[in-house]
Amino acid sequence: MKKELEYTSDHKEIKAVLVSVFGRMQTKEKAIEYLEELEFLASTLGVVTVKHFMQNLDKPDPKTFVGKGKLEEIKAYVEHHDIDMIIFDDDLASSHVKNLDRAVKDRLIIDRSLLILQIFTKRAQTAQSRTQVELAQYQYMLPRLTNLWTHHSRQRGGIGMRGPGESELETDKRIIRDKITLLKQKLDKIEKQSNVRRKSRDSMVRVALVGYTNVGKSTIMQMLSKSEVFAENKLFATVDSTVRKVVWFNIPFLLTDTVGFIRKLPTTLIESFKSTLAEIVEADILLHIVDISHESFEEHIEVVNTTLKEIGAADKPAVLVFNKIDAFEDKDYPPFEEHPPATIDEWKETYMGKEYEAIFISAIKKENIEELRKALFQKVSDEYYRIYPNHEKIDYNQFWLSEEGEKDIDNKE
Repeated sequence: MKKELEYTSDHKEIKAVLVSVFGRMQTKEKAIEYLEELEFLASTLGVVTVKHFMQNLDKPDPKTFVGKGKLEEIKAYVEHHDIDMIIFDDDLASSHVKNLDRAVKDRLIIDRSLLILQIFTKRAQTAQSRTQVELAQYQYMLPRLTNLWTHHSRQRGGIGMRGPGESELETDKRIIRDKITLLKQKLDKIEKQSNVRRKSRDSMVRVALVGYTNVGKSTIMQMLSKSEVFAENKLFATVDSTVRKVVWFNIPFLLTDTVGFIRKLPTTLIESFKSTLAEIVEADILLHIVDISHESFEEHIEVVNTTLKEIGAADKPAVLVFNKIDAFEDKDYPPFEEHPPATIDEWKETYMGKEYEAIFISAIKKENIEELRKALFQKVSDEYYRIYPNHEKIDYNQFWLSEEGEKDIDNKE
């Protein structure tokens, strides 16, 4: 009997090993970085990573993803150390999980996509996001059901009616298809309601915060809107869009915090969250937040820009913000040969400052926030006077944006 594992914080401790295959399509260094991100994802659910396993293969083994020798090594380790879970960094086919289940008994085997889906399940708060996540789960399950119906039923506590043999599988398939249809209908209804709310904001300038997950968007949202917005140093702390109304010098605008992007984001989630991403598509201005302290920040920028292009939002006016400059303290790795910049002027002299038209800040320490506010207010006021050309223009250069210069109004939606 396979162990019943719950993704809850009150579980005594769930121990996991992580598995990655690298080769022609991915360097070992990049695979290590992805595994570190996967470990962070697992920790978001309270899962403790005990060991990483890596194998150099031109392509994953068609039967068990890893080679026979590596699988024996993993099996021996998890049995000796009483490991609960094996997490693969890439998507597994149903045949992979079926064969892995047979080889490594009494362990839960999942892939990166399913791990992310579990995080979204835990984080979703609104009816819309919960429906989106549930739809993504069923869409993930359906093509894998042929060999995995017992695996998934153990994992999720059952799908529906049960019958013997092949009829049991067909019953589950039918139930899942019906459920997908119902969830899509429910989501369409919710989206129509959301569209009505968004249309009511057409007279307002809309700013959307976008960026890779865990770059500090919610912290910046709190700071700019002077409102309580959930922020946590975990991946996908925000799944639901949060909207606040802000007024600076009698110019109102809506500020929206959106779900963070990530590498290898499951396609089913992108599809299911299109309505949430509509907040980005319909925004007038994007505030693109980047964690400059992360060694792969340039790849993160590319991931975000690619996703924006996919949803048709790549050409919007944007302010690029390099956050977490404080996190470079006492670090000695490229792009700095000796020490990180000590001042904003020094940051601007780095290659990042010369290559990117960006604003360097520390949201947590409130460093250089004035420059961010001025840049954002410039974009907002330009858009506001485009919408209302007859309104008397304010010379924003006569003001400097400070806490005293803002009047914030909570969004009552």
